Amino acid sequence: MALDAKTIAGLAEHLETCELQARDTLKITDDHPTMDWDDAYAIQAEILRRKLARGSRLIGLKAGLTSHAKMKQMGVDSPVFGFLVDDFCVPEGGEVKTAELIHPKVEPEIAFVLKRALKGPGCHIGAVLAATDFVLPGIEVIDSRYREFKFDLKSVVADNTSAARFVIGGQALPPERVDLRTMGVVMEKNGQVVSLGAGAAVLGHPAAAVAMLANHLGRRGEEIPAGTLILSGGVTEAVAVAAGDNVTLRLQGLGSVSLRFV
Repeated sequence: MALDAKTIAGLAEHLETCELQARDTLKITDDHPTMDWDDAYAIQAEILRRKLARGSRLIGLKAGLTSHAKMKQMGVDSPVFGFLVDDFCVPEGGEVKTAELIHPKVEPEIAFVLKRALKGPGCHIGAVLAATDFVLPGIEVIDSRYREFKFDLKSVVADNTSAARFVIGGQALPPERVDLRTMGVVMEKNGQVVSLGAGAAVLGHPAAAVAMLANHLGRRGEEIPAGTLILSGGVTEAVAVAAGDNVTLRLQGLGSVSLRFV
């Protein structure tokens, strides 16, 4: 690690304050160019510690940067990972207050819920499917705290991979009941289709993102506990939203989930 504990705590406080006050900032590597991946995840962990200390509950995890093309473009060989707390959760069909966000965008997700813990290294797609209780549709609302969504990967990891809000709903089915690779994904904004895709857009199979998450945590001596909700990564590019927008996600065989922005 390149940063000391005091600097990590200060950066975590800064980024979380930006989140809570809905104000942007320049990417933190501008002032800390030697920051490494361990520093970035340490800042993220300190943000989580701050939230838990105020009474939030950790309810899930998320993967980002989950296409091979994007990883190659960014010069990395693994997705990035973040956490989800109960404060981020929006009820099915519920409202997201845009005044609490900076520049929100939405991504269509295939969500996993585990019935057994997963731990790497060596976790693979088959292990993920065997450990999954059910899958269901999810919409993630991302909202980078960095000005104009301009950041590098270490900065975005520190910022909890732009996590802000999410909703899950639709029909929950065990993974053996659906083909997650070929599953069609349609996202609509105000009744108009804004993105189309298939589950294979996420690393060839969305369970691959969950396996990489388990292996990432395994290198740190951690596991994904049973009952954890996991957002496996955006199937398509993120779409910008504003007050007055209604967003609906439809997953083939799993029904739909929606939310609105006010």
